[in-house]
Parts: sequence; structure tokens; C-alpha cells
Amino acid sequence: MDSFLKTIKSPKDIKKLEIDELNILAKEIRREIIKVVSENGGHLSSNLGVVELTLALHYVFNSPEDIILWDVGHQCYTHKLITGRYEKFHTLRQYQGLSGFPKKSESPHDHFDVGHSGTSLSTAFGLALARDNLKKDFYILVVIGDGSMTSGLALEGLNQIGDKKNDKLIVILNDNKMSISPNVGALAQYFSRRLITPTQTRIREALKYNLERIPKVGKILVKLIQKFEESFKLFLVPGVLFEELGFRYVGPIDGHNIPVLIETLEHTKHLKGPVLVHVLTKKGKGYRPAEKNSTIFHGAAPFNVESGEFRRKSKNDSYSKVFGNTLTKFAQQDKRIFAITAAMEEGTGLVIFKEKFPDRFIDVGIAEQTAITTAGGLAYLGLKPVVAIYSTFLQRGYDQLIHDVCLQNLPVVFAIDRSGIVGSDGETHQGLYDLSFLRCVPNLIIMSPKDEKELVNMLYTALNIDKPVAIRYPRGAGPGSNWKTEPEKLEVGKAEIYSIGEDINLISIGHIFPTVKKVYDKLLKDGFNVGLINARFIKPIDKNMLKEVAKRKALIVTIEENVLNGGFGSACLETLNDMGISNIRLLRIGLPLIFMEHGSQSILRDKYGLSEEKIYKRIIKFLDSSNNLHSKALIFHSNNEKRKT
Repeated sequence: MDSFLKTIKSPKDIKKLEIDELNILAKEIRREIIKVVSENGGHLSSNLGVVELTLALHYVFNSPEDIILWDVGHQCYTHKLITGRYEKFHTLRQYQGLSGFPKKSESPHDHFDVGHSGTSLSTAFGLALARDNLKKDFYILVVIGDGSMTSGLALEGLNQIGDKKNDKLIVILNDNKMSISPNVGALAQYFSRRLITPTQTRIREALKYNLERIPKVGKILVKLIQKFEESFKLFLVPGVLFEELGFRYVGPIDGHNIPVLIETLEHTKHLKGPVLVHVLTKKGKGYRPAEKNSTIFHGAAPFNVESGEFRRKSKNDSYSKVFGNTLTKFAQQDKRIFAITAAMEEGTGLVIFKEKFPDRFIDVGIAEQTAITTAGGLAYLGLKPVVAIYSTFLQRGYDQLIHDVCLQNLPVVFAIDRSGIVGSDGETHQGLYDLSFLRCVPNLIIMSPKDEKELVNMLYTALNIDKPVAIRYPRGAGPGSNWKTEPEKLEVGKAEIYSIGEDINLISIGHIFPTVKKVYDKLLKDGFNVGLINARFIKPIDKNMLKEVAKRKALIVTIEENVLNGGFGSACLETLNDMGISNIRLLRIGLPLIFMEHGSQSILRDKYGLSEEKIYKRIIKFLDSSNNLHSKALIFHSNNEKRKT
């Protein structure tokens, strides 16, 4: 049999298929998603869970005229496959290939670039207001997972939509956690579907209208009927909360039953005001390893399809694992230590902590603001909270970090994972800005380790400082240092000086140090007198080190994996200026002020000048082009040209 998937060039093509053919198409889509994610990595469980739901949405509504918003966006793979991107789907999350999230530049069917949760409802509210103001006519559909409903932004959006009673705004609550027994589920499903048919809706509205016109008792009768209806819903339908917020609640319905999904969505078209359709799905549906362990396969690395085993790329431990194991070890010795995460226990390495100390582990769900302010409350009464959070998600709790922690000068530790270039998740997940937006916050100490062992020492130091501390470290494995030795407390604000040079001084911050060390070795080999410094602390910066380096009148090179604007190099320049030190040559090497595309970390580091070769060439070029040309640079350059010829 020929593949249906290969024939789907746009959502119009799936409208031509029969129900049986749609079910076959769903199986083909699952196979394609599993195949590509097994090779490229990606979000597997969530995408396997929404195949039928996505097909039903595109079958009933008319994208791109009708706008479909995907909350978070990592569940959009089926959407991409049936909106003209099948031929390029094998490039998913690869450099210059398809993004793993909705992306406006890829397709008119992607209306918003997203990657953070909870944003869809407020976006939909804004779109609905604009649509109605412009007298346009189209549906706005939101697909939001049950986990995202814990986000404060999502609840704010629900509140606004329910208050304004926007028509043609349909929210699909993709519930992949709840399990209900077959009998109750079937009854609720049947009852909800029947109550929303156009005929039933018209009958209910007409009955209400006629009853209200009965003198004296009409309005009383309507209220009695409404009370009875609400009580009946409370007994049968778990959606009273949404009804109270102003939504017409429908569900729960089977999210893997295409006929039921299509019928339900068709009926919702006729309802007035905003509608919430509660859909039950199974994460990892159709692939047994993902069904059994949906958390591990949520953001999956490449894996073997047959066995479900992941292909490990490095023998070294990841920074996340080092952090999680070390914090657990420290917590055994200090009962005041608490670990807090915002729905990222697996990604931040806290699974082992949760197993050992469930009473001291707090997962607030997708609510970064709550995670940070909760930590402030814990710290106020003398406990030692550690907030494990990705750099990109720390952005969502910035006000709380300033107002509820640093303003109070409370000893909260921020373990900032996924700092710097993250890679294949792209613009919304790159951790390129944290040094810049944290440097300006009073009371906050900021440090970044060069390797796993230094991460251990920094965590130990942070837990023994009575101030707020941020530790930033990257995604992936470290260089392989022995991190299981006894921790050492670092002197706050003190850099690690390997040597100070007369020609060039390389000052590195964070995990890029091993690369900088190779550049250092290369420059030494070329005959330069080179210094090498691991800054360790961004704030407070080591003023004595900078003063000593500036005395040599050598070229100072700062290297960081952060945007240059307001980053570590800027901190060095500002500090030297504040100390009245001028007449220096300083080259800042870091990242441009951009939203960085997706691609592997190695490809992106090379493209944006942070590979060993690119850093080396940048230094030589700077020496060659500076006003005070360096004789050794000229000699090297001349010899290099001779070798080429």
C-alpha cells in the first residue's frame, strides 16, 4: 500500500481521507516521528501523544486561516508533517533544518515562535481582541498541556478570556496525566458530546428565553434549572472550574479516537463564548519504551528504536549529573538543604535527590516565579534552598530573583543549567544572556566553573555563603575532571591564575576554559609569552588580578560563552575604567547580540567564533590589525604565509 503521509502536502489533503485512512495516516506519522527522533533527538513522548488530536484539528478547521497556537510548541511534529514539511522532516533540529518548535519563517501555518510554556492563552486573548476589533472572522485554537496549566501566565490568560467571553476561541486541554475508569469516562464523554450539538444548544437557549418571560416566577425557574445543571456537572464532569471562569467545558474525551475528536470539534464551532475541550491522551502513545517511561523520552537523545536504549556520546558525566549527585551528598550532611525545581527534575539532575530526600524536594510545576519566591521564604527562616533551573527559564523569574531574593539579601543558590549555547532546541532555549541580566543585580554573587570539579567546589562554597549566589554551567558532559574528591571552599572573588604573560593574557570564564587552554598552548608554541587565567567569578570580579594583568601592557583577551553586551568582557572593561586604568588593549571574544538558531553545539560554537581555531585566528588577526603592531604576530604571520606557499 502506498504511503498516505507522502501524499499530504497541506491540511486540505487530509480532509479528503476517510476515517480508516486517517487512522492509517496516524500510524505512519508515529513511525516517521520515532524514526527521525531516534536519529536526531527531540521531544518524543509529547508528540506521539497528540497525533490523532492534530489530525482532527486540521480536519475540522482551516489552517492557516484559522490560527492554531501550540503552547510550548514541542508537540508540533505532526502539525509540521501535514503542513508541507514532510520532505524536510529528516532535518528536524539539525543545523539549517526544521526547528523542533513552531517557527513563523518555516510556514504560514506556524503563527508564533514559541518554546516556553503558558504563553498561548494570553497570545490567543490578544489575537481575539485584535480579530474582533478588525471585524475579521476566523477561529483561534489553543493546544495546551495539563502541565502548562500550572503556569501563572496560563491562569492569567484563562481569566482574561473568560472575562471577555471571546467567541470562536477554543482551548484544547491536552491532559496526558489523568486516568479515568472506562464507565465514568464513557458516560462523561457521551454526555458532553450530546449536550453541545447545535440542536441541543438551541433548545437550551430557547427554553431559557421563554422561561425568563414568565411573570414573577420565570427567572426563579431559570436559576433553579441552572443550579441543578451545575450540580449535575459537578457530579459527572470535572470541568466546573473552567465553567466558573467563563468557559463552556466539554469533555473529557478520548484523544486517540479520531471520529470522537472530529465530531466534538465540529460541535464546538457552534458554541457561543470561549470553549475548553478536555482531551485525554497518552504520552508516548504507540512506542512501548516511551509509554513506559514518558519522562525520559520527553526530550530524548538519539536512541536505538528496537531496544529503546540511548546512544551515549560521551563517557564523561554531565554537569547536571555532577550537580544532582553532589547536592544529594551535601544534603546528607546538612538537613537544611532543600532542592527546588520547576517541572525539570530529570533535566536538572535532581532525580536522585528526590529519591533520597522526598521531604526536602519541591517541584512547583511550570511556575518558575513560584520556585524562586518559595526559595526566598525557605531561606528567610534559615534553610538552604537551591533552585535548579535552566538559564532560559530563569528569565521567567527575573523579577522574583530581584525582588524576593536579592533585595532581601537571602542565601538562595541558583544552579543555572543549560547556560551558553544549548544547541538543537534553538532560539527559545539558548542560555546566552544570563551573565548580562544577572550582573546588574545587587547582592548577587555570580560564578561559573571551568570543569566538573570546580562545579562541586562552587556549590560547596555557595552553600556556605550567607548571600544569594548564582552558578552557571552548560548542557552536556564536562571535560572529565575527578569531581568525587572532597570539596574545597573557594575565596569569593578570587581568580585562578595559571600564569601572567608579557605579550598576551587570556582570561576565560566558565566551561569554555578547556578550549581556551588549547589556544594558550598554540600561542606558546608560536613563541608568544602568554598568560592564562580562569576568572571563576564574574561578580565580584578579581580586581587585583585585572590590575596585575594591566601592568604588563600586554593584550588582554576575555573569552566567554555569553553575549558580549553586558557580559564578562564588559565587566572587565568597566572594572578597569573604574580603577582609573587606561591605555590598555582588550579584545572581547564572545557571542553577538542575536537570537541564535538551532544546531549542534560544536557547529554553532565554530560559526560564532568560539571554537579553538576561531578564537586563535581572532587573536592573531587583532594583533596584526592593531595600531601598535606586534612584532611576533608579524613574524608568525609571515612564516605562516610562507608555509602555505
